[in-house]
Amino acid sequence: MTDAFSSNSEAVLQRSVNVSTIATGSLGGNLVELYQIVETCHFVTSHQFKKVALQFPDELLSDAVPVSAEIEKETKAKTFVLGDTSYGSCCVDEVAAEHVGADCLVHYGPSCLSPSRRLPLLYVFGKRPIDIQQCATAFKELYPDCQSHVIILYDVTYSYAMGVLWKLLCDMYANIVVSILKADGAELIQDSFLGSDNLDLHDGVNIKFGRQFCVKEGQSIDDYSMFYIGQEGLTLTNFMMTWNHCAFSSFNPETSTGRVESIKINKALMKRYYVIERAKDAGVVGILVGTLGVANYLTIIEQLKDIIHKAGKKSYMFAMGKINVPKLANFLEIDVYVLVACSESSLLDSSEFYRPVVTPFEMDLACNKHREWTGEYATDFRDLLPGGSSHVDFREPNQSTNEEETTDVSLITGALRTSCSTNSSKIINGTLVLSSIVPKNQSLTVANTNTAASFLAGRNWQGLEPKLGQTPVVKAVEGRRGIAIAYEEEGVRNGDSSTTPLQKS
Repeated sequence: MTDAFSSNSEAVLQRSVNVSTIATGSLGGNLVELYQIVETCHFVTSHQFKKVALQFPDELLSDAVPVSAEIEKETKAKTFVLGDTSYGSCCVDEVAAEHVGADCLVHYGPSCLSPSRRLPLLYVFGKRPIDIQQCATAFKELYPDCQSHVIILYDVTYSYAMGVLWKLLCDMYANIVVSILKADGAELIQDSFLGSDNLDLHDGVNIKFGRQFCVKEGQSIDDYSMFYIGQEGLTLTNFMMTWNHCAFSSFNPETSTGRVESIKINKALMKRYYVIERAKDAGVVGILVGTLGVANYLTIIEQLKDIIHKAGKKSYMFAMGKINVPKLANFLEIDVYVLVACSESSLLDSSEFYRPVVTPFEMDLACNKHREWTGEYATDFRDLLPGGSSHVDFREPNQSTNEEETTDVSLITGALRTSCSTNSSKIINGTLVLSSIVPKNQSLTVANTNTAASFLAGRNWQGLEPKLGQTPVVKAVEGRRGIAIAYEEEGVRNGDSSTTPLQKS
């Protein structure tokens, strides 16, 4: 038996993967049907794509090799498997696809259906097993009144079975609505019943989180109950936080049981309100880039930087891929983080983190005094952009009329907070003053300088000594070539005089 760590460098460089040894069918059943390879091949050939990126979540990577081999066999296109995405696997990794020069991207498994803009995209959700008869029975038990107004939501991996469920319930329940999946700028494969008589375009059409449904004329979403099909997780939490005025129930296909969701959503909202108070107290804010694929993510980052600055706070931007406790613990000068990510990934439970992590909506609520807390909640940051359903303009105090700054009391520290503007330009007695020190109430007020630099200056240990100007400057020299097991300049190694240099790196 050969030790894996004692193999020579040539064997390491020439190591290959044996397709026959890959464990296929992690979901069980026929891979061609589960991964809808026929439909995928039609998508590739109809658009004449030559390079296809296949994005798999971690739990499906074992099926990546046979699926990609089958697609290459049927389409003659070159495929590239994308795994271990930098951010959440529910988001499309268009950046990685562009690195390999792909013409299109196929996303497998669960998805948040966030809009993407860069590449042609196909969603293949797969087909997780579900007992439709048991699901219909659970629905009838949860809603014994046949006149109940119910909107049926579901995890995308069960979309293939929704047509059968609709047929089992539509004759008995006249007021149910089965949502359909709608991905902006992408193609997806779903049940053929969707988009037919299920939607009445004369009613109010709602599109949210990649789900489209209609409510009857004269009614609102709050008049409906929500029935969710899927496991407890981020998708359900996202729905419940957004439609927090609706009664929720669910059916878990893995256990084939239905239940009324007993999680007190108001309690969850109060937890979020606590982190909003922490954001109001914060002087230094870290903006975490949690996506590179969701449309308009750069726009919301610029908007966050602007409102944070106008609120008298300092902001720093971080791009660190998948965030965790040790990563964020490296920046103790940050008082609160705001995570820019898809709607499902933005609701991060930060109870284990040293600093709270808030959503863009919560940050806007903390900085913008014109936005009031009404119980409304927005997890999609695009709603905060100009023209969005939850956009509120940030209006600064009128300097020409000497509008007074407002103060309130922190519910956490009990200290007074001042809602101020940090514009470098101030109008004083009709004169434009470019200074951070301005007269106020016959006294001098110095602008807040609570930055990361001042925090670092006050620390006992500030890292390695820079020794600026003390280290002599030397010319760059050529470094080693090869790999660590045998650099070229080492020549003879282990007594073997016939050792040849390896290929240059």
